[in-house]
Amino acid sequence: MAAGEVQGRPKIIFLFSGKRKSGKDYITDTIYNRIGLEKCVIIRLSGPIKKHWAQAKSLQFDELLSDGQMKEQYRKAMIDWSDEIRSKDPSYFCRLAVEMYDPNHTKDIWVISDARRKTDIAWFKSNFSNVKTIRIEAKECTRKKRGWNYSLGVDDISSECDLDQVTDWNWIIQNDKDDDCRCCVDEIVNYAQRI
Repeated sequence: MAAGEVQGRPKIIFLFSGKRKSGKDYITDTIYNRIGLEKCVIIRLSGPIKKHWAQAKSLQFDELLSDGQMKEQYRKAMIDWSDEIRSKDPSYFCRLAVEMYDPNHTKDIWVISDARRKTDIAWFKSNFSNVKTIRIEAKECTRKKRGWNYSLGVDDISSECDLDQVTDWNWIIQNDKDDDCRCCVDEIVNYAQRI
């Protein structure tokens, strides 16, 4: 049993990564809904960051979690603040997110919706067994249709680029159209249902 495991749970961790507007929330929500809340939980590594920011700035936490304008307005400041903490403790937000979403490890399947750094992957792999990594990709033109615009100081730093050179993903999902990703989503769900 790895260091972080409690009674063999979770049995599997799906660790998702992808650029802004690649469709991480859409894909992870789809997988979560198909597996079901009895067995599965979505863990958002950005959850503790956004919760802190909402409390510190008297903002609506749900709005920061959504895909809305408020998140974009505070994105750079949240990145800078969280990077300062990560410089002292790279796994701080991984631990906090697990504590926030499944503190007693009651779910068999964790869907980590937003891994952004090599240290995120390293922490989960060093503390849990059966971690599967998934990269969600979408063309720039697709991401632009979804509202993405390049932002200096956001799209060119580690929170967006640290995992760009990683090549050993268990799955790569091309998410430009629903048909493109359906096969991989089915494969992941089928894998989870065998657990």
